Amino acid sequence: MENGPAGVLSREDLRERILGPRPLIEGWVDLETQLQPNGFDLSLRAVARLDGRGMLAADNANRQLPDYDELSPDAEGYLVLPAGPYQVVFNEIVDLPPDLMALGRPRSSLCRSGATLYTAVWDAGYRGRSMALLHVINSDGLVVQRDARLLQLIFFGLARASERGYDGVYQGERIVDNG
Repeated sequence: MENGPAGVLSREDLRERILGPRPLIEGWVDLETQLQPNGFDLSLRAVARLDGRGMLAADNANRQLPDYDELSPDAEGYLVLPAGPYQVVFNEIVDLPPDLMALGRPRSSLCRSGATLYTAVWDAGYRGRSMALLHVINSDGLVVQRDARLLQLIFFGLARASERGYDGVYQGERIVDNG
């Protein structure tokens, strides 16, 4: 595979790739607001409570994820979240070509409100609508509205495009909208 531009993609690089023939990100709410100098803000689509325990084994065949109980927002799209862990799903579909990978960081306003997000790596070749673990630490909880920007995704150009992109079980996750 050929070499690509290594380093963090700028706002201008991201805009070109988002508006290009293979959109890097789809389903965004407000492109100009979500584009940042060094990344792109992902916005909230849904929040769920974890129901049950997960199990990770040496073999993925024995992996078991907990169920998720999706919470319903009020008429204005707000959710009042008591302290605790939640799964959040983002609005945006990310489509990483073989020359890019991404890392997600919580927006500073989320951290300043007493909450944070835990994420995994977005591997080159991944396509899907991701989720992350929201941890509300503030004992008074957190109020969050649907479409609020929660996470900044930072895209890194690989020194060499990956010959084998992501091909795990989460490929294509939550792209089909069931209503």
